[in-house]
Amino acid sequence: MKKKELYVGTDDKQGFAQIGEALEAAKQFADMEVVIHIAPGTYRERIEIKQDHISFLGTDAEQTKITYSDGALDLMPEGDKRGTFRTPSVFIDANYFYASQISFCNEAGQGNKVGQALAVYADGDHLIFENCRFDGYQDTLFTAPLPKKEKQAGGFKGPKEFAPRRMGRHLYKNCYIAGNVDFIFGSATAYFENCELFMKQRKGEIKGYVTAPSTYEGQKYGYVFRNCRFTSDCPAESAYLGRPWRNYAKCVIINCEIGAHIHKKGWHDWDNKEAWDTMFFAEYGNYGDGAGRERAPFVKMLTEEEAAEYTRENVIGF
Repeated sequence: MKKKELYVGTDDKQGFAQIGEALEAAKQFADMEVVIHIAPGTYRERIEIKQDHISFLGTDAEQTKITYSDGALDLMPEGDKRGTFRTPSVFIDANYFYASQISFCNEAGQGNKVGQALAVYADGDHLIFENCRFDGYQDTLFTAPLPKKEKQAGGFKGPKEFAPRRMGRHLYKNCYIAGNVDFIFGSATAYFENCELFMKQRKGEIKGYVTAPSTYEGQKYGYVFRNCRFTSDCPAESAYLGRPWRNYAKCVIINCEIGAHIHKKGWHDWDNKEAWDTMFFAEYGNYGDGAGRERAPFVKMLTEEEAAEYTRENVIGF
């Protein structure tokens, strides 16, 4: 496939002043791989990526930031609330997207004030994020697709509410992902390799959850974390590794450092004991103050042979 390179810089001397302008220009190269080089700066834009084979290349994730501040509790012009899935700063609805050295942020604030606030809505197959940062509070990173059905009418209001569900495979490598409530959630098969998962304080509320998978029934893999670090500025035993957004949720954590903020039970059932029979939360070889102490009875401790199955090649195939 041929390649086209475009350039974005905040001083407007490198082709485009805004990322959205570069994406608009990319449409004329739809039969090519389009690489968008993004200079350091803060880009306050709502971004939509709907073209396959787009890449975002920065030079320093801490200095190259895409951000917005929409929250689920915002009132829309028609009088209803924005809702979770109309909040993302960056909405990806494409296959073969790649990003490196970029920060994706939502600066709306704590969820108890603004509701859910996505930094990234990632819907597509073969999505790769390498050396990137994701920063938010509640629901930072949504790994689409949506569950097959909402629990409450209108709960999925947004761009993909009625769209056919597309199962995606995602890779997050050497990334930093921060938040406090269900800050990685969704139904994709996603592999997290050498990442830092940072749990933020909730200012008086002590319960936080890193993940909330909604893996489909019959889906072989959900989330896999390997050689990652679960860190925090929260009190000891005040947070959980995950809870099931839907009954068949799957999340496996292997050879990771787990901080003291994680409760000794490790995982939460979302007060839904019915989910015990179908969800799969498992660990192997983890270490640190929050690892392996009196885990909840529904948690599976893998054998060495079982853990060996969860290679990147087996889980996502790339």
